[in-house]
This record gives sequence, C-alpha cells and structure tokens, in this order.
Amino acid sequence: MALRLGCIADDFTGATDLANNLVRAGLRVVQLVDVPQDGGSAPDDADAVVIALKSRTVPAAEAVDASLRALAWLRSAGAGQIYFKYCSTFDSTPAGNIGPVTEALLDALGTDFTVATPAFPDNGRTVFKGHLFVGDVLLGESGMRHHPLTPMTDSNLVSVLGAQMRRPVGLVDHTVVAAGPEAIAARIDALRKDGVGAAIVDAVSNEDLLRLGAAVADLPLVTAGSGLAIGLPANWGVEPSPDAARLPKASGHAAVVAGSVSAATNGQVRAFLATGRPAFSVDPLRIAAGEDVAAEALAFAEQHLPEGPVLVYSTESPDTVRAVQAELGAADAGALVEGTLARVAQGLVERGVRRLVVAGGETSGAVIQALGLTELRIGPQIDPGVPWCAAPLPDGSGTLHITLKSGNFGGPDFFTSAFTLLDEVVV
Repeated sequence: MALRLGCIADDFTGATDLANNLVRAGLRVVQLVDVPQDGGSAPDDADAVVIALKSRTVPAAEAVDASLRALAWLRSAGAGQIYFKYCSTFDSTPAGNIGPVTEALLDALGTDFTVATPAFPDNGRTVFKGHLFVGDVLLGESGMRHHPLTPMTDSNLVSVLGAQMRRPVGLVDHTVVAAGPEAIAARIDALRKDGVGAAIVDAVSNEDLLRLGAAVADLPLVTAGSGLAIGLPANWGVEPSPDAARLPKASGHAAVVAGSVSAATNGQVRAFLATGRPAFSVDPLRIAAGEDVAAEALAFAEQHLPEGPVLVYSTESPDTVRAVQAELGAADAGALVEGTLARVAQGLVERGVRRLVVAGGETSGAVIQALGLTELRIGPQIDPGVPWCAAPLPDGSGTLHITLKSGNFGGPDFFTSAFTLLDEVVV
C-alpha cells in the first residue's frame, strides 16, 4: 500500500499528538524517532509515518537540515503529501524555527504555497482573525508568555510567521472558512496570484478543520499543529476504525517522569501528590552541585514501584524557574534536568517499568533517545493529543508502553487516568 502521508514533527510529544489524531481518523500510523540511520523503508501496514525530530529549539540551520533529511526519507518512501507539524501554541523564537523550516520544505518540494494553522479546538487552541487563543485568552496573555525557551508574547500569527519568512504571509479568515472548501480553495488561489507563500488559516471548531482538510487535498505541503490531521484522512476515503489504535497487552511496573514547567503539568503533579502516591522531586541546583540525584530518585522508585505508579518530577512555578535559570543559565538548567530525567527513565525501565508516562516535549526527546527507541506504534487516546504507544525495547526484553505528553496537554488527573485507560482498552 502506498504511503499516503509523510509527517515531520519538531518535537517528540508533538509527533505523538499528530499521530494520535491521524489514528483517531482511521489511519494506521508508525512514529519513527529521527530519520532511520540505515535508510530502511516504511512499514508495509502503515498509512502514515511521522518522523519525530528534536528541532523546535535548536538553531534554525540545524532544524532546517534535520527537516530536509526527514523530507528526503519520506519522499523516498513514497509519501504522497507532506505535513510539517509544530506546537499548538506556535512555539518559535523570532528567528524560527517554524518559518525557516517551512520555506526550506517549500523550496525542496518545488512548490510556492502552504497553509499554517496551529488550531486544535479539542485542546482549546483556536485561531480567529489570525490571532491564536489558548482557551479563553490570547496567546500573548497566556502562560506561554513565560515559556523559558520560546516565550510567546505576540498573538498575531500573521505577524509572528511573517517575521520568520522571506515570502509574504497572508490570512484565510473565518468568513471564508465557514463558506466551505471551495471558498477556501478560491482564497488560496487568490493569495498565490498575489505572491503570498503561506497563509494563516482561522479555525474555531473541528468543522473548520474538516473544511480546510478538504480544501488542501492537492497541496504538496501543509503545516499545522495536530488539529488539521482530523481533516485529511477523508481525502483518501479513510474512516475512523478502532483497529487503527490496537496495541498489545501491557504489563510491568508503572511510572511517571515529568519535566515540563507548564501550568497544566504543574497541576497534574499537584493532583498526583494529593493522592498520597510516592513521588520524588528533582532539584536542578542539587544536580548542578554535583549530587547524584538520578541515583537517589531510582533508589526511591525501586522501593515504591510494587505499590503502583511512582512519580519523578521537576516542575516548578515560573518564578522558581526564572530563579534557577538566573543562577545556572536557561540552557544549562534545562540540559541538566533533561539529562537527569533521561537517566531516571532508563533506570526505571531496567527495573521493570513497562508502562511509562513522560511529560514535556524536551524531556520526552531526551527520554526516547536515552532508551534507544526507534519506532512507536500509535494506540488509543488518553486525552486530546495524547495517545498510548507501544515500542519494542532495543535489548529485546519486551514491549514498553509509553505516552509522551506535551506539557500543556491533559486533565488534572492525567497521571493516574492514563494507567486506568491502558488496563481497560489495550488488549
């Protein structure tokens, strides 16, 4: 079967977020961790392949290079359409990486236009008159204004993307989207004639994304958060099916590793602590002082794993995060925590954990790399944007069920409800 869709995601949680929506819409999806080193080919039973990169916060030139390598592999695998996936909060510095990667992909594909929308209404991300809302507030007034690596202070996505691209950026507004696929296609044609290379598209509902999906069926490249994924499978006559999300039965110890500093993950940590379950807090300043915090966390976890899920976390308020960054530097503080949590995850798996929740995009990337996972089969959704996945362990010791949760996603009880769902639906 031909590979219908080839996807490039700029972080690991974003990759599973996208894959989750594609699976819910009926496609069978495999997620690869970076571009396969040995070339290889797409699995025979995959309708879509998502390549997960760790390119959201690296220098723009590195992000472009990684994305072009992914594009070359997907094209060699026969992908009919390319999907560049970024965060639903449009995370990017003024220098990129969304704009530079988009332009590089347009050039490589020999095409002149694409759409851009991070809208994901199921998770409260909507775009209206080109402005991104997070829940009921504008992006620039949300918690994302305090993000330690990609603070987002401008809610006008035409402005944000326009500052990152050589090509002009336009808008397909909500009145056009509401009029349906033909009206969207006509607006795209008009923008192309005016020399516009990318257009932010309004979307305030799933119906808007379905209309947009139908309108972009013939575009070689689409760029979006994960929301647009619900509107593409119908272009190939695919309908939702529970078989697309089937995973093998789970077993083994359960644990959570949380490194995100988002408000949502902080709330999830508080909810877990309120249950009285075992939890270990990772202090970046102790790591910087040379203390073996990972070993302490693993000793603690080993004692409590038989009791049920164990949490190892490094999540703090924005003020505390800023204070740590002021002392250690933002990049060094992040790298210290990611490296420690990756060691912890590796040690947990060595101690028999086979059901693992990881919170935070950067943390997820570090954990996946430390575990040596290269391929994830996408399973059932826990919360919007967050599925369970199954990955063969590289040492042949079995299957790891893992979920990679974007820091901003999931309800307050996510850390416990995830394991309940896994026990109930994975057979």
